[in-house]
Amino acid sequence: MRFIKKLFGQTNKKEEETINMSNVKLAVIYYSSTGTNYQLAKWAEEGGNAAGAEVKVLKVPELAPEAAIESNPAWKAHVEETKDVPEVTLDDLEWADAIIFSVPTRFGNMAAQMKQFIDTTGGLWFEGKLANKAVSAMSSASNAHGGQEATILSLYTTMYHWGAIVASPGYTDPLLFASGGNPYGTSVTVSQDGKMQENVEEAAKYQAKRTVQVAEWIKKGNQ
Repeated sequence: MRFIKKLFGQTNKKEEETINMSNVKLAVIYYSSTGTNYQLAKWAEEGGNAAGAEVKVLKVPELAPEAAIESNPAWKAHVEETKDVPEVTLDDLEWADAIIFSVPTRFGNMAAQMKQFIDTTGGLWFEGKLANKAVSAMSSASNAHGGQEATILSLYTTMYHWGAIVASPGYTDPLLFASGGNPYGTSVTVSQDGKMQENVEEAAKYQAKRTVQVAEWIKKGNQ
């Protein structure tokens, strides 16, 4: 019926926008050792759902040895808590129109777990299957200047090689200032007891909505 309406020009603009938005597929891909980036990913999931997208929350495989995880009670508890979260595959990247990455900083760069997964995407890149996807990123660190921005930017460097379209939040909504005002992506400081020091919930949700919107624009432009 929608095809018939479109064929004969009977679909009004509002209905067409709803149809297109509902067709946007968002993959929220994260790595988290003790839960911060998992929470960011869940907020992004909420934002994506609110924007009408089909959303998958996916974790990258853990690379750390069992002994390291066992030595940290918070890490061990989080692994158990998220054991049912599916691990991301290359098929998920091909499926997605939009991708949000959430990853902690490691010395100003992304965690090795995320890097290892990204390094497996060469085949998709070679076939051009990662081009023109809307991408965005979020990050965390244990102090206010611990490398969050550098981590996000290092991830975006790969996205430029993919030919993806970076959908950074910039300063496109006043609520972003309340969360620290990072124009590259939502970032948060986490204290030693695991508590977030900035209120970034609404920023993460907004970033997801914006990423879905950019993906919608791309899909419309390719029609």
